[in-house]
Amino acid sequence: MMEMTLKNPMEEENISVVTEFIILGFPEFPEQQIPLFLLFLLIYLVILMGNLIIITVTCLDPHLHTPMYFFLGNLSFLDISYTSVTLPKLMDILLKKSQRVSLFVCFTQMHFFVSLAFTEFLILGVMSYDRYVAICHPLHYAVLMDKRLCMLMATGTWIIGFLVPLTYTILISRFFYCRSNKLNHFFCDLPALLKLSCSSTYTIKSIMYIMVVFVGFPCFITTLMSYIYIISAILKIRSTEGRCKAFSTCSSHLTVVILFYGTAVVSYMRPTSSKSDEQNKFIAVLYNVLIPIFNPMIHSLKNQEVKKALRKICTTKLCSDQKNISLLN
Repeated sequence: MMEMTLKNPMEEENISVVTEFIILGFPEFPEQQIPLFLLFLLIYLVILMGNLIIITVTCLDPHLHTPMYFFLGNLSFLDISYTSVTLPKLMDILLKKSQRVSLFVCFTQMHFFVSLAFTEFLILGVMSYDRYVAICHPLHYAVLMDKRLCMLMATGTWIIGFLVPLTYTILISRFFYCRSNKLNHFFCDLPALLKLSCSSTYTIKSIMYIMVVFVGFPCFITTLMSYIYIISAILKIRSTEGRCKAFSTCSSHLTVVILFYGTAVVSYMRPTSSKSDEQNKFIAVLYNVLIPIFNPMIHSLKNQEVKKALRKICTTKLCSDQKNISLLN
């Protein structure tokens, strides 16, 4: 930390201005650092493997080259990126005690984490609209969700997701941090950074509320209205088999939406007075791990087309290996 004199109209005082942060991780478990490292390593590998399988299957099987699986591939790539922003650094802290990070690295991590989370809100809204068109307007689905529109929607979600949070990333990077440089978290999360700031947080909190109202809330309404129409359309289907088939096409996505919005509400909509550092870290672990690890499981276990494509790819690979072995012999 660097000593720097800040002046105000009332008085002059010497305060320490933070030039780097110390990310504490989980100091409440001093004897469990290696077991925690192994646990998070296993979780990270499962997340990578699960989501890479979804991406591979949707790319290799021509039958899955549809808007639904195109967006699912985007979601899986998003989940890999999402956890790669936080978990590798956490494992580094647990294993090597590499707790010090520069302000630039910390703000960069925060921006990527918030941007990817924001992009997930948008992509889930787009996927809800895709399911709405597929269920409620099946005859016009190919026209309404053509390849060009899907590319534009996917590109738009990534661009908006990264540009919108840039405003308050710039603002928070200009704050003074003079209370402490010890971040009681396992990554540079926005609420944890605001706690250490000695600058006024009114502007950045106002911007956050504006973002929620004008971007987050429309995504939520789009998702909610899409599923109201979807459920209404499913209930109108006369045959039980038809209703089950229609619901199976969107049940996986609905499960992911409930998990994502549920953890988001618990994380950010609780009163500030009820939040402790330990609770914040526990809930942050949930939304860093729960969504990315369950997304591929939900989509692979509940989706018959994905399971069929995966079996086909595995069978083709096995046959190819056996053929190569027989040729060598």
